[in-house]
Amino acid sequence: MHVEDLLRLTGLDLALVWGEEELLRAEVTGVTATDLADPVRYLQRGEIVLSGLVWWRPQDGRAAADRFAAALRETGAAALLAGEETHGAVPEPLVRACREHRVPLLSVPPHTSFRAITDTVYLRLWGDLSHTQRGLTALPDAVRQDLHALLTADAPLETLLTRAFTHLGDAVCSVVTPTGRVAATVRGCPAPDPEAVAAALAALPGGEPDGLVAVDAHARSPLGTWYVYAHPSAGTPPPRVLREIADFVGLHRARGAAREAARHDAADRLAALLARGRAQGTVVGGALAECSLPGEGPLVVLTARAQASSASADDGGRTARWALAEALRTVVDLPFAVGGDGEGTAVAVLATTPGATEALAAELAPVWRRLQALVPATALRAGVSEAVASAAALPGALREARYALTAASAGQGRATVGFGDAMLTLRDLIAGVPAAVRDAFRHRLLGPLDAHDRRTGGTLLDTLEVFLAQGGSWVRTAEQLHVHVNTVHYRIQRIEHLTGKDLSRLEDRIDLRTALLCA
Repeated sequence: MHVEDLLRLTGLDLALVWGEEELLRAEVTGVTATDLADPVRYLQRGEIVLSGLVWWRPQDGRAAADRFAAALRETGAAALLAGEETHGAVPEPLVRACREHRVPLLSVPPHTSFRAITDTVYLRLWGDLSHTQRGLTALPDAVRQDLHALLTADAPLETLLTRAFTHLGDAVCSVVTPTGRVAATVRGCPAPDPEAVAAALAALPGGEPDGLVAVDAHARSPLGTWYVYAHPSAGTPPPRVLREIADFVGLHRARGAAREAARHDAADRLAALLARGRAQGTVVGGALAECSLPGEGPLVVLTARAQASSASADDGGRTARWALAEALRTVVDLPFAVGGDGEGTAVAVLATTPGATEALAAELAPVWRRLQALVPATALRAGVSEAVASAAALPGALREARYALTAASAGQGRATVGFGDAMLTLRDLIAGVPAAVRDAFRHRLLGPLDAHDRRTGGTLLDTLEVFLAQGGSWVRTAEQLHVHVNTVHYRIQRIEHLTGKDLSRLEDRIDLRTALLCA
């Protein structure tokens, strides 16, 4: 299906506002509905984007329209279908922005629902799939028609797989995610062997092994790709059969993704509300309800960042969101919502149960390492708060999760998870302070000692570190440094003179110890 075909769809009454002939021949791969001002996190190449334009206001002028059109162009969207109901017509600034960014623009009249467009487009895509598969040794026509009907009826993925395998004898398959999580299996059959799935996924860098087919290889990250996995113990179906089943699974997933747009928006609003930190508990409770989450605890906040090896590889937090959502689906069977703070950090709120936080801490780290292995050029870090009892306490939990994330980012490992309840020492606390702040604090207190030692070849910093480690004992410090105790007295006097601190006072000792830990 191509963009120009949208104008011929009966009953939708779509009209071309702008679009060059070459662009109108672009292939359509799916549909996403969104009213985010910056939808880049949710779009895939080749999709048409439905928007009611709630995000645009007349006072926004050209700037907001330009950002929106640029996001569509950046993600390779096939076209924008703009609803006329909100503003009475497609705003002229958006028309100009789409023309400049070369994004085909179609108008949607008020009497045409977005659901009607989505259903019509996917029915057409399924018809194209059926046509391209005819003549191949794959699924029988009767099975293919049944699968079309199941997709139209929004049947569960398990039902789709079960119908696809009814004519294949003992063959069984599952849909698995990059972590090995089983998203669906043929009804009545056991789940696949986890070790066998892990081995098949581990072989992917060398190409798809027998019995494993990517559902959506066009996904922007390995974290977003699902796979159809044939259980080897039950016999492997012909590759063309697996390929066609994977196509149907991909369409099922794309249809679900289109319906997820509203949930994504709600999760973003919740994350933004918590980030502001001043909302009343009732307001936060309303945002939680919009995400189908309870207003009472225990509730846990998680944060995540994906730091790419180059700034040009930044994806606005999409990888972090994928990683956090997949990790949570893998380790818990509990409701959660994952949003973004608009600055590249993913924010999740998890409705947990009493005592489940300890299990989360134990199970999240190994899954996080598996995700890290899929994106070796990107460092994945996460932070987890302690459980809180109410919606009103969630902004504080977000601050704790962000602090734990900063502490994790300061660690040496790439796939690092920081937990708020694990911060038990001064070193843990300091690790959560931004690097620039740590550097400034250290330089302010210890800069004179650094300069003295560089200029004279002295050892005042070493002496200070040993003195504090030995609890301020002159004798033990002298023994540790192999010098006379009078030498220690002299050096400590120099340290006090250069730093303005009195090492006989506990408060000043803590200040200097903190500065040493900031290195």
